Amino acid sequence: MKWKIFIISNILLFNILAIIPSAKENGKDLYRDNCKRDLLVLMMAYPDKIKDIEISKDGYIYLLLNNDEKIIYDDKKEKNKYEKISNADIQDTLEVIYPLDSISAVVEGIDPGRGRAYGFLNSIYGGTQSKIEKNLSYFSTSCGNIMFNKNAKAGEALKKSLDEAKKLTEKDNKINNYIFPISGTYNYRVIKDTGRLSAHAYGIAIDLNRNDSDYWKWVDKSKGSKRIEGYPKELVKVFENNGFVWGGKWEHFDILHFEYRPEIILKSKFFSDKLENGKEWYDGVPNNEENKRIIDIINSKM
Repeated sequence: MKWKIFIISNILLFNILAIIPSAKENGKDLYRDNCKRDLLVLMMAYPDKIKDIEISKDGYIYLLLNNDEKIIYDDKKEKNKYEKISNADIQDTLEVIYPLDSISAVVEGIDPGRGRAYGFLNSIYGGTQSKIEKNLSYFSTSCGNIMFNKNAKAGEALKKSLDEAKKLTEKDNKINNYIFPISGTYNYRVIKDTGRLSAHAYGIAIDLNRNDSDYWKWVDKSKGSKRIEGYPKELVKVFENNGFVWGGKWEHFDILHFEYRPEIILKSKFFSDKLENGKEWYDGVPNNEENKRIIDIINSKM
């Protein structure tokens, strides 16, 4: 009888422990580790722009830039999904994991990369039209001379993307129809009906060949899905591999649009899964000296 009670007690204890959140599932620990991951991919993506992080006395996290500007990471304001687009901080922009897998229809419920932290973009690429235009340069690519922002290696990433895209056309000539004519890159303008600057205003986005089914305000999801289904997956992959997010992976789809957001791609590449027990928060990133240095900085501050 005692053995039966002992066995039953242990079974009950095991079941209770199984439903108690682990330390890694605790809200504060999960938030902290997610912050660390975000800071790591940001410092990996912008090594010549971000030099350090700072934690204020009231717990706010700031990025310290090489130009001595200080940008808040998380304003800690409660926001709905629309406010996370219209008034995003850096944490908001990295909250939703961008899907690196190929898709064949409009995604539901997510717009990863559509929200932009404008204070951060201003510091990296220029905070006024005149400052942005000083950072623009023409890049000679296999698809022509293209104007793009030279900061944060955005222009270099575009050149590599277009050169690789042109190589794809050698094997499949139909891909030319999705690239040419290129619809545009730099254009200092706001997004219609929003008052917010377009990514094109910073010179960090390119629109490839336009199709009438490319934009969520032009057609319904069924027509958008048909366009996505036929869109060359290898063309999308070329841009993603070089740090661009594709507007075709937004619920509010913008299929001709590619935008340089290397931190979002790195977050998806290395941290798409939830942190597992027994693993370090940085597990998955390349084990090199520069990444170790960044990890040490983050661990020392947090």
